Amino acid sequence: MEERLAVIKGVTKRFGKTTALSAVDLELMPGRIIGLLGPNGSGKTTLIKLMNGLLQPDQGSIDIAGSAPGPETKALVSYLPDRMYIADWMRVKDLMHFFQDFYRDFDPDRARSMLDSLGIAEKARIKNMSKGTREKVQLVMVMSRRARLYLLDEPIGGVDPASRDFILRTILTNYSEEATVLISTHLISDVEKILDEVIFLKDGQVVRRDRVDDLRESEGKSVDALFREIFSVIPVKEVPHDEKAH
Repeated sequence: MEERLAVIKGVTKRFGKTTALSAVDLELMPGRIIGLLGPNGSGKTTLIKLMNGLLQPDQGSIDIAGSAPGPETKALVSYLPDRMYIADWMRVKDLMHFFQDFYRDFDPDRARSMLDSLGIAEKARIKNMSKGTREKVQLVMVMSRRARLYLLDEPIGGVDPASRDFILRTILTNYSEEATVLISTHLISDVEKILDEVIFLKDGQVVRRDRVDDLRESEGKSVDALFREIFSVIPVKEVPHDEKAH
């Protein structure tokens, strides 16, 4: 039987009167890049924070490689939040030392290789970087860990198309077959080319889960097209009768 890297059972999370997640059941297997897809407010960030131990479920349970989210799973999970957390005063080398101190699985040689490919010097100061460069540096640190589970919350949300390509290549080439990458995003067309599976989250509930190849074969359309259909992101434009005649 295939090992289950993460098991989520009946997870519900509320914030006051708002239910962010409702009875979510999921299993994540190793060796996959999985898209957690949904519009803003669908519960993606809440689910990732629960899996990372930053929030606690009101109901249900989460198991990461045999343990509930906590100190033990911090050594297995590499987390990229949806906002910058790097202190402006830091240089890149300070950030690398920070990650080495906190995570035994951090590989500084891997980090240096990626930084070199970006032309980013270790002595460069964070406060002097553009937003896109900061996001790349943060991703390099996260992907330089030899983790079992990578939780990436909107990794391409605020960067230009060229930076998105670099970020996606970095994700694709820097995880092992024993690991799983869960990518939260609403920018489907950019990310779907690297995905093995997709999970559609709507109003805090899983409305569909499928392998990307199976989905394309059964639906005859791209993941992005199906996403727009399920979530009605863009209404279908009616063609005037006189144009239909041509």
